[in-house]
Amino acid sequence: LSFCKRKDRIIFVTKEDHETPSSAELVADDPNDPYEEHGLILPNGDINWNCPCLGGMASGPCGEQFKSAFSCFHYSTEEIKGSDCVDQFRAMQECMQKYPDLYPQDDDEEEEEKPSEQAKEAAFTEASAATEQGSSS
Repeated sequence: LSFCKRKDRIIFVTKEDHETPSSAELVADDPNDPYEEHGLILPNGDINWNCPCLGGMASGPCGEQFKSAFSCFHYSTEEIKGSDCVDQFRAMQECMQKYPDLYPQDDDEEEEEKPSEQAKEAAFTEASAATEQGSSS
């Protein structure tokens, strides 16, 4: 079963076809077409996993981990948005490390990023602890 809807039509033409005016008819875009591009966030607030801005991250071997982490961040209501998503982002990162050909990391950047990544994680931990203390008192 295929649930894909084809919206494009490929037409092959010859040199002779180009010599006469085109008789092709253009179809107006349907504003209610659920497959039409709407950007990253759909009008109803859902995430548009087909948005080219995601660079294909929602598909592939780590697509589910990416969707989980991105969804968690998008819908996060924490004071520090996404601070409740550390586990999902860690799972996504661990998955990506299993596929270095698909998700390359520049060695120079990786070395430079390690201290800042540790600092980010420490900040998340401190912020989470502060938030928990603030809500429990």
